[in-house]
Amino acid sequence: MSDGIIRKNFVIPANDFTLAGEASSTVKKMLIQLGADPQKIKKTAISMYEAELNAVIHANGGVAEVEIDRNKVFIRIKDEGPGIPDLELAMQEGYTTAPDSIREMGFGAGMGLPNMKRYADKLEIITEVGKGTIVEITVFLTDNEKENH
Repeated sequence: MSDGIIRKNFVIPANDFTLAGEASSTVKKMLIQLGADPQKIKKTAISMYEAELNAVIHANGGVAEVEIDRNKVFIRIKDEGPGIPDLELAMQEGYTTAPDSIREMGFGAGMGLPNMKRYADKLEIITEVGKGTIVEITVFLTDNEKENH
């Protein structure tokens, strides 16, 4: 991989489950083409997919900004949704505010944030009620870059 940085932006559509996952799928394909470690690709794809789905389910969509360099993948997903009133509670496995209609489709099981935390090497969530949420996910592609989290 070259020393260059690849930047890609995506629009995450509101309430459209047919397009949900397009951004994370594209990033996964890019990492495969770049020859990244399959385990790192999996971590990136899962954590980004969960953040993407949360934007679709809870926040009327948003935008994803992705930067890939030879050491890491950095993903920032921004939305202008309702924000997360109790982040600590939202981080608990199984906690969800998704409506029944979403759960009946097989989404909204309350695993999005816990899965992001599990698969991201670094996870930062900035949220303000009434303003929206920014989720920043970092996955290190080289083991010597990995920080404690």
